[in-house]
Amino acid sequence: MKNKFRKLFLIAFAFLFNLSLVAQTPSLFFSEYAEGSSNNKYLEIYNPTTEVVDLGNYAFPSVSNAPTLSAEFEFWNTFEQGASISPGGVYVVAHGSADPTILAVADQTHNYLSNGDDGYALAYGTEDSYIYIDWIGDFNGDPGSEWDVCDGGSTKDATLVRNCDVVSGSEWGISSDSASCEWAVFEQNYWKINASHDGYQKKYNTIHEREIEFYPEQFKFIGTDK
Repeated sequence: MKNKFRKLFLIAFAFLFNLSLVAQTPSLFFSEYAEGSSNNKYLEIYNPTTEVVDLGNYAFPSVSNAPTLSAEFEFWNTFEQGASISPGGVYVVAHGSADPTILAVADQTHNYLSNGDDGYALAYGTEDSYIYIDWIGDFNGDPGSEWDVCDGGSTKDATLVRNCDVVSGSEWGISSDSASCEWAVFEQNYWKINASHDGYQKKYNTIHEREIEFYPEQFKFIGTDK
């Protein structure tokens, strides 16, 4: 009987702890994703809050193709020590062999970014106790070579840019569904890395001027960093 009550207590404690995590979690989310040619790949994470967010409490766990255990991450990827995102700012994780123009605005490198079929989440907490707050893909099984995005788009050979009215993360099944689509899908090698997500500009009427763009038809980068 004591063991039964102890088990119930632990379950209740874990539930309440997760609720407290949710209440304390700033609404960071993925604002851009690029799966470009060669190693030209990146993830962009946006801070829509009015406070600096310490990324020491976050991670971007992932799976490679089909996960070993469905619904569980395979790799717990952490941010660099001391990393943070300023209010309305972004944090860019790029492949270490990406074009120098991308690396010039990257905050961190990570050489195992998605080939279109590798799921990534944004998590808050520790490797042993965490909650997922946003997704690109999922951990639910082999998606084939890609996930569908909003009925016609793809996580392979494409750039995804979060809609400007999005202010928090969501389940992949919601953000990528055509009925509740949260992504604009661009062709491969269209990159636009901003230091502020458009949704923040809409809400607070301010934006930091830092961006790079790549125009495939011209085969060159055009960028500014102010």
